[in-house]
Amino acid sequence: MCGICGEIRIDGHSADVAAVGRMTDAMATRGPDSDGLVAHGRIALGHRRLSIIDLSACGEQPMVDSDLGLTLVFNGCIYNYQELRRELEAAGYGFFSGADSEVVIKAFHRWGAHCVDHFKGMFAFAIADRATGVVTLARDRLGIKPLYLAESPGRIRFASTVRALLAAGDVDTNLDRSALHHYMTFHSVVPAPLTIYRGVRKLPPATVRVISPDGSHTDTVYWTPTFERDPARAGWTAHDWQDAVMDALRTAVSRRMVADVPVGVLLSGGIDSSLVVALLAEGGQHGLATFSIGFDSAGGESGDEYSYSDLIAEHFDTDHHRIHIDGSRLVPAVPKTIAAMSEPMVSHDCVAFYLLSEEVSKHVKVVQSGQGADEILAGYDWYPPLANVPRDQTTTEYAKVFFDRSHRDVLDIFSPDYVAAENDSSWRFASEHQSAPGAETAVDAALRLDTQVMLVDDPVKRVDTMTMAWGLEARVPFLDHDFVELAATCPPDLKLGSGGKGVLKEASRTLLPAEVIDRTKGYFPVPGIRHLHGEIFDMVHDALTNDAARRRGLYRPETVKRLLAAPNDTRTTLGSNALWQLAVLEMWLQSMER
Repeated sequence: MCGICGEIRIDGHSADVAAVGRMTDAMATRGPDSDGLVAHGRIALGHRRLSIIDLSACGEQPMVDSDLGLTLVFNGCIYNYQELRRELEAAGYGFFSGADSEVVIKAFHRWGAHCVDHFKGMFAFAIADRATGVVTLARDRLGIKPLYLAESPGRIRFASTVRALLAAGDVDTNLDRSALHHYMTFHSVVPAPLTIYRGVRKLPPATVRVISPDGSHTDTVYWTPTFERDPARAGWTAHDWQDAVMDALRTAVSRRMVADVPVGVLLSGGIDSSLVVALLAEGGQHGLATFSIGFDSAGGESGDEYSYSDLIAEHFDTDHHRIHIDGSRLVPAVPKTIAAMSEPMVSHDCVAFYLLSEEVSKHVKVVQSGQGADEILAGYDWYPPLANVPRDQTTTEYAKVFFDRSHRDVLDIFSPDYVAAENDSSWRFASEHQSAPGAETAVDAALRLDTQVMLVDDPVKRVDTMTMAWGLEARVPFLDHDFVELAATCPPDLKLGSGGKGVLKEASRTLLPAEVIDRTKGYFPVPGIRHLHGEIFDMVHDALTNDAARRRGLYRPETVKRLLAAPNDTRTTLGSNALWQLAVLEMWLQSMER
């Protein structure tokens, strides 16, 4: 919903207000409605606002509560803010606004850092305590809202985007070898706290960081889902699970209608977004605005799935908007999409989300999206091969179906100066995560990693980044933490059934047409990028061979030459174009240098 930033001085100097102003300005697209900056000596906070709840000036930020001595910058939405407000009023708190951000301030004063346990929503926030000089940062359980940090002697800065930190200046932009290795092996996922830049880190999801005036800090991880069977549900039948999953999703979808502006739905025509529409219709929503996108066909691949989205729109009588993007718009959108990224993201969906968000933002400020269901309910094709794998062999088999390439292959891509040690590899990271207690089977261990890491730093980041590039807030009901907790305890065989997401598919049969439930899994199709040719190929060629690329020397020249000679021949394990993966990273680095 917004962009937040700030500077904390730990050397006795006053905060650099001009630097915070530059960070605030750099996030204008995240909050096009208003901006604000507050400085109290060694602490300065900045904010860009997208007005969703309490559209008046009373909801503007930074929000200062003089009586409590607290100043807040907040990004996101607390869906249960009205219930919490009533609870806080009963405890004696008074309110000067109708905003959920004020509820965060009061909740923090009452419960301290434990306030996050009371929140149902997506958020990243910073609260400064005037009396103690302590600053508290927090991020929601599934990392839906981002928070990046840059530390240097005497100073800590934070912001919702990496570009905002760079705008403030004095950031170590040397490349992090471990992050590069993850990018090239872990399907372009760089796990927190790493980023591509050595001088930029990200606060992990479900984490509260308390920063003392001397710069020392403590981190508390306040939520971890358990992927084990719940004894209280041992007697549940498949039908019981279907009912429970649907009831939890119904609650999650309903929660995400909290707003003082209209809420639409991004309707791809897949089961996930179609269910969101169905449940809203079931709840009495009429004239719901829905949006789907399509591209020109290329390389023998269709560029749209209108037949399915049209079916759902007609079935539930939505106010449907088809957004078709012809080739003339696709090419110019690629560099703009990459420049909008806080971190390089290889998925072709990014361009689709960027262009879709541009058009949708002309109609509504808030949308619900079906993102996240595949990671939560085992919808991808790399889960079934793990069904009968011994628990202690999880990572070995997971790597075979998910990792893009081995460490040895990475050596053939990066120049020697950029190669990480093998013990910094994604395999080691995944093994440590997947071998930890709290996941019962290999499938459970894979789902836990994907839920807590891959989901956060691929699809979730993709949706937030691309929608907020156009001042559009995306809400993701499948990432409601109550829903995630329930799904985590569901037996893997129920999730793997029917080709993936079986428990959800069976629960949907009374709500959705069979054609949508039983269709082959689809993606945002962007064939013009999946098949590199023409202007897109020329763009990739230039990015990998221009002066900036030569000076950086990131890749081995012989590897680049080989991939450029056959741009569509080399694919990663999951079918991504290997040349595109290299090009996105280099294009992103060049965009951040401008």
